[in-house]
Amino acid sequence: MKHTAFFGDGEKTFALPAEQILELERKTGNGFGTIYARCMTGQSSFDEVIETIRLGLIGGGTSPKEAQALTNAYARPTPFARNYQLAADILEARWSGKVEAPAPDAQHDLRQAAATGDASAILRARIAEAYAEDADDEF
Repeated sequence: MKHTAFFGDGEKTFALPAEQILELERKTGNGFGTIYARCMTGQSSFDEVIETIRLGLIGGGTSPKEAQALTNAYARPTPFARNYQLAADILEARWSGKVEAPAPDAQHDLRQAAATGDASAILRARIAEAYAEDADDEF
């Protein structure tokens, strides 16, 4: 029930265990189901989105002080759509219990292919690496 994403200065883990859900409900004045439904229908408030990110960081292992610093530095000045998507992913991970599969490591595949001398595997690894770079450029 965790979500991993690039946020601010690197990859971060986000999670909403029970303690963070209770705090999210207290801070926003809404139940978790309402927060989730509002987010999935594009009706979340700025505070709901920012608090979801901040509390998700804390639930993922970031200290409360660092989580506050990260949200102040990176979430508040960032375009709302990007924050909204991150909050939706955090809430969805908790709501559905989805667990993300780790991203394929194109560099590892390339090293393995080179070690075996498999030219077609090297080509596939390079193509996968190019697609991964294109996906990173979207955000």
